[in-house]
Amino acid sequence: MPTCARAAQILAQRQIFTPRAIELVEQSEQAGDLSHDQADEFVAEVLETFRWHNEATVDAPTYQRLHDAHRLIADVVCFKGPHINHLTPRTLDIDAVQREMPRRGIAAKDVVEGPPTRQHPILLRQTSFKALVEPIHFVGDDEAGTHTARFGEIEQRGVALTAQGRQLYDRLLAGVREIGGTGNAGQDYGQWLQAAFRDFPDTLDGLRRQGLAFFRYAVRDEAAFAQAAAAGQGWDVERLIEQGAVEASPIVYEDFLPVSAAGIFQSNLGGTEQKSYAANAARAAFEQALGAPVLDEIALYARTEAESLRALQSRFARAV
Repeated sequence: MPTCARAAQILAQRQIFTPRAIELVEQSEQAGDLSHDQADEFVAEVLETFRWHNEATVDAPTYQRLHDAHRLIADVVCFKGPHINHLTPRTLDIDAVQREMPRRGIAAKDVVEGPPTRQHPILLRQTSFKALVEPIHFVGDDEAGTHTARFGEIEQRGVALTAQGRQLYDRLLAGVREIGGTGNAGQDYGQWLQAAFRDFPDTLDGLRRQGLAFFRYAVRDEAAFAQAAAAGQGWDVERLIEQGAVEASPIVYEDFLPVSAAGIFQSNLGGTEQKSYAANAARAAFEQALGAPVLDEIALYARTEAESLRALQSRFARAV
């Protein structure tokens, strides 16, 4: 039987929810509600779905066959349910985390994914500690095997970039990853990355004035703002910023970078090193699998910035 068909057969036989969880869902649908105790019980039962189970649902040869196809296939197919693969705490200094993990005996990813160290971070930087080697038991086998799937990811988020800023980022990153055809595996990758991004402004004022990043505008000094409006100067946000009446705060990037996420999973779960990069990588394929279009992240950040400017301008007009 082909590997894909065998995987589908195994999944078709699996029920990821406990019988009691299903009973409580049916009861809620019929009665329209659950009691407080039943709700607590429901949460506990559903947590069983996402808990790590060290018992595989297949024998060792089947696991190995799926593992050889790809470790993610084995991880998805061979266990009782969709256990939580990783958690992602956020840090303000990912370089400090990267240095500290080996000192504490934690096997860290070789490089931090994303842009280099900067005074003013942009987009998203990610690292992780390697997936744990965990003992598991196979069907019909008294001897324990091992599986690697659960790992820890750490991220540091910076300012969201405009379309122009993202194009510059993509171009600089792609140029570095193509050096020697090694992706981020080159011995001098960190130095190459740092050198390439010297062409990317590293001041908030530079990012804003050159239209490379998104900002949220708000009143900084109420008295100065009111005075400027009363003086009849007319609406000029740049002048208001220079006068200290208005401030522009970076809008934090809250999305993913496909190549960075791929690098995290590749280092933990295997796969081919991805050397190419594009802002909309595999978007069409993702939307097809999802069955729905995804929102344009840049449009959302642009709307947030525009709304803050409109609100500020409206307030300025009322104060005249």
